[in-house]
Order: sequence, then structure tokens, then C-alpha cells
Amino acid sequence: MHRLLQLTLDFFDSTPAASGTPEEPRGPAVRKPRVTGAARPPAISQRTELLDQVLIPAAFRHPRANREAVLGDSVVAFEFRRAKRRNIGFMVGPEGLTVSAPKWVPFYEVDAAVRIKSPWILKKLGDAHERQRRIESARIEWRDGATFPFLGEQVIVVLDPRHAFEAVGAVLNTAGEALPGMPRHTLHVGLPNKADSSQIRDSVQAWLMRQAKRLFAERLDHYAPQLGVQWRKLVLSNAGTRWGTAHSDGLIRLNWRLIHFGLPVIDYVVAHELSHLRVMDHSPRFWDTVRTVVPDYAQLRGQLKEQALPPW
Repeated sequence: MHRLLQLTLDFFDSTPAASGTPEEPRGPAVRKPRVTGAARPPAISQRTELLDQVLIPAAFRHPRANREAVLGDSVVAFEFRRAKRRNIGFMVGPEGLTVSAPKWVPFYEVDAAVRIKSPWILKKLGDAHERQRRIESARIEWRDGATFPFLGEQVIVVLDPRHAFEAVGAVLNTAGEALPGMPRHTLHVGLPNKADSSQIRDSVQAWLMRQAKRLFAERLDHYAPQLGVQWRKLVLSNAGTRWGTAHSDGLIRLNWRLIHFGLPVIDYVVAHELSHLRVMDHSPRFWDTVRTVVPDYAQLRGQLKEQALPPW
């Protein structure tokens, strides 16, 4: 079986079990019901509502939550799993916190470990919440005049039926002069002005995937000789949690959504996967190999983690 290495989107963070003296589990937070009845004076009502907002703890709730803990000023409802592992593990993703533990670990030890690990948990939950907020803010309303990122720049969608019968279905115009703060590129999509959002989205995605296939192949050809390796086949992926994978037989998979990033970030991912054809792990030797062709890979890796791409 061919060996495989993958570069993840870092949607998830995991950490080994926390250690410490077990404590009795703390029950869920009890919230006092709001008193209804006679109307309160406006000034008192306003102060009471503000006080209620301060006293109600922040809540992080996993959609499959089956346990709950009060960590600092926050209520954290998390998914708990029994797993074949040696210790208690924590994972924070877009949905929230997941805690895994061996079958022999009692619940009071799990709850104690969660409390001990609370600073890390709250930070990661806050980071994940902020990332989701940025992703949602990047969501595109697909219509005439919508904008999307391409190679690190914004492009305006222009519905242009004149290109409807062309094989490519869309044409990128880079000759226009943009106003300050406005995108300078337009993508003329061969659709009628009454096209619905799904048609526009699918047409733009098809165009982006064609550009990705062409550009990724060019960058693989550029870096492979420098690294002394040969790639055999390129496959575009639409994986939710991986930017790319490399097989020892020379098969490279790259996420087509990398085309949203600037060329330096794309080059980092390409070099990363090609470097796995020499070193099939993430040892210091592997990173030294990446550094030979992309010296600033650490900075580019940070951009890959931080930039919020539009959801498709």
C-alpha cells in the first residue's frame, strides 16, 4: 500500500490529556428565571436587562453535546466519546469541543481534566468562533456584481451572455482600470442576466477549477526539479479538512480552493507536498527540505491558517 502524507486545513486542534488531582464534577450552571408581571420603571428595567446580560455566561454548545461544564464565565456543552486511547484527549473544531477518553476513565476524572484544561479550551473555542464568524462574513451572494478571491485579489462577476457559446464559459478581463479600493479584475460569465445564484456559483467554480488545474501543474513542474523528485498525477480535491496529500507513488492531490490564495501560499503547499516525495513525515529533515525552495514557509503557513475563505 502506498504511503500517504496530508496537509490539513487546521480546522481542528488536539492536545494530550491534562493531568492533575481528580475533583468532583461540577453540575451545570443554574440560571434564575426572569420575573414577569408588573412593568418596571424604564430606568430600572434597562439596568436590570444590562445586568442580566453581564451575569448570563457565554455559551459554547456542540450540536451533539452530551455533557456540560462551567469553565470560568462560560458554559461549555461538549461531545463526550469513549475511544480506544491511553488518555483523555481534547479536540476543538467548528462545531465545538469534543472530549475522548478510554472506557476505564470515570466521569469525575473527565470533568476534572476538562476544568484543568479550561484556559486552553476557552481560547480554542474563542478562536474557532471568531474563525467561523469571519468565514460567514466572507460568504458570497452569487449575483451580477458579486466579488470572489482569485490568486489573492478580488474579482467582480459580470453576467455577459456574449460568452455563452464559448467553450470556456467565462473570460477574465484584467485590462480595466479600477477605482481606488475597487477590484481591478472582472470575470465575464456567459449567463443571461436572469441566471439564478446556483448557476452563477457553479459557473464561477468551474472556471476556478480549470485555472487551479492549470496553475497547480505549472507550479509542480517548477518545484519538482529543484527538489529532485517526480510527480506522476495531479488530482483536484474538494476535501473539507485537507489542503493536499502526497502519495509515495507520485500522486498529488491539491484542494482546488487554494486558487483563492496568492501565488506564494500556493507555492508553499505545492512545495510541501512535493517534499513528502523525499521525506514521508513531518520531521525536522522534512521542514529543512521545504525550506530549500520556500525559505519563508512558516509565514506562508500562517497565512494559510488565518485567511478565511468563502464557503461553497
